Amino acid sequence: MSPAERRQLATMLIEVDGPHLDEPVTADPYLNDPALGRQRRLVLFISAGCCVILAGWIVVLAATLPHHFNAHHWRALWVNFDVLLLAAFALTAWATWRKRQVLILLLMLTGTMLCCDAWFDVGTSLATSSMWLSIADAVFAELPLAFLAFTGARRLLRATVEAGMPVPARDQSRDGREAANEQGRGDAPSLRRTALAGAGLEEAFPGSRALERAERSRQMTSRGSGAK
Repeated sequence: MSPAERRQLATMLIEVDGPHLDEPVTADPYLNDPALGRQRRLVLFISAGCCVILAGWIVVLAATLPHHFNAHHWRALWVNFDVLLLAAFALTAWATWRKRQVLILLLMLTGTMLCCDAWFDVGTSLATSSMWLSIADAVFAELPLAFLAFTGARRLLRATVEAGMPVPARDQSRDGREAANEQGRGDAPSLRRTALAGAGLEEAFPGSRALERAERSRQMTSRGSGAK
């Protein structure tokens, strides 16, 4: 069966089956849009290729890297890293204070930097006089803060997903919406099972058609308002 026939069959099944009472049914955009399907395959190909190349590179490094190495610009490296970590904390505090959606990304960034800080701090201090201080710093400061950052980002992302989930058709009344707010907050699917919103991967590509359509819609709206 050709891709066009599969897309036609999927559309026919959706039309025959009809929407369910408790959730809307939409066509898979990756089946209906060939360009979006190609973008998805490109992302999968790049991701798989990176995994293969990185696995080979790890083997090469394990076999060729020396056990000891005199690093250059050691002070500048750590000072610059701590400056960037300070900037990440400051931006996270600002986004928390202003309640901005970018807080999710900043929490992920800060948590990742804290994990990297702990990893290299402990790894570079092994068999030295500062080893136990680095381990204590990682266990009692950096890793707990990273855990809090990742947990906060996950909860905020889950809340964003739940806020975007439509209320079932049978619960569109005021009482139904209140019941959904009171009882359904913890019933959202896990993030690893939740599909991408909008046009999916198309939104992630620069110059995507979604942005072009939005711009054309905005221009048409402005023209219509000018004509009135």
